[in-house]
Amino acid sequence: MKSLRNTALGLALGVAAATTAVADGHAKELTIAIVNNGHMINMQKVAEAYTAETGVALNWVSLEEGVLREQVTSDTATGGGQYDIINIGMQEAPIWGAAGWIEPLNFGADYDVDDLLPAMRNGLSHEGTLYAAPFYGESSMVMYRKDLTDAAGVSIADNDSWDNVKAAAAAMHDPDNGVYGACLRGKPGWGDNMAFVTTVVNSFGGAWFDKDFHPTLESDEWKAAINFYVDLLGNYGPPGSEGNSFNEILALYNEGKCGMWIDATIAASFLEVENVAYAQSPNSGNPVGANWLWAWAMAVPAGSPNAAEATAFIEWATSKEYIQAVGNHADFGWSKVPTGTRASTYEISEFKAAAPFAAAEKAAIDSAAPAATDIKPYVGVQFAAIPEFPEVGTAVAQEIAAALSGAKSVDDALAAAQSAADAIMSEAGYY
Repeated sequence: MKSLRNTALGLALGVAAATTAVADGHAKELTIAIVNNGHMINMQKVAEAYTAETGVALNWVSLEEGVLREQVTSDTATGGGQYDIINIGMQEAPIWGAAGWIEPLNFGADYDVDDLLPAMRNGLSHEGTLYAAPFYGESSMVMYRKDLTDAAGVSIADNDSWDNVKAAAAAMHDPDNGVYGACLRGKPGWGDNMAFVTTVVNSFGGAWFDKDFHPTLESDEWKAAINFYVDLLGNYGPPGSEGNSFNEILALYNEGKCGMWIDATIAASFLEVENVAYAQSPNSGNPVGANWLWAWAMAVPAGSPNAAEATAFIEWATSKEYIQAVGNHADFGWSKVPTGTRASTYEISEFKAAAPFAAAEKAAIDSAAPAATDIKPYVGVQFAAIPEFPEVGTAVAQEIAAALSGAKSVDDALAAAQSAADAIMSEAGYY
């Protein structure tokens, strides 16, 4: 193979990349596992210019969130070598980096790593080393139809109480005309329903574990939060909510069927209805952890034979220049740029003009609180930054979905969740 060297990527990209032609003249190919969310799908189109300039072919494997996590975890943990670049997030990156499952990322000075929002950079690092680069970052917030709240004579304030949020959902709820007061995640998965549910639990003063890492799923706080969640969605949500996650609710919202949606701030980039307003996440007396913190990031599995080329692509895809490429792309524009990663994005006048959600998104990200507290004695907002959490979260997610569907009572679901979580944590040697 020819030696790699940094070179100007040219007018099409305007960012450094690496030449990766092999000796026989054929271009390298990178296989990239991505979550099937809008910004990732858009990247496939934008990256056509990268292939044209560098000759690096890109083989995209687009997977639903839960499937992606399962396949990427299995392949990376076993050194399967199926992927050159993987989508992972804040739960995995520091743990996998410490375990040597993914490569540290070292970029050129032009990348400006200090421009990355501190919450994103810190959450994707281990002991100061960046192991995954954020493609987009997010917190969570309320996205609601102001025309519907005005017509119903209700309002939703920043950090409103859950009781007021429920009242607003009830006032907007009009199923005979295809409008549901609240659309919220119900599909089981530690990053699906439990992402939202955990913020509700946090806001009610609960946590996943106590200081000794005993699960606390039958606490009064968990019972109050899950009963509230099941009641809210059961009375004012769309039918079949136990099957809905981000993409399903986005489709419902854009069809005009949701009065409000409390979910990832990044969703605002893809809302196509008018009269959308934004508010900071509600709480029930404890604002710490009421809005989550996450980044879908890009990492290189350890030992990849294409690590240099993969790193060069990640450097381009998470750069300031990539954001400019999306903003100036004929098919997308400034309202579609991936946000939540760089401070400089929020200073771009074209972006601020095209993105009425920008200030609310930035405020949510800046206020997210992943650090451990007396109530929540672990790092992470909607997850716990321990290796066992995905298994625990997945088991609990199934029980919460069962309660939401009516297959189990809340008390029975939480009892089963507690039993499953206890078994996992005990086997892992926590006690």
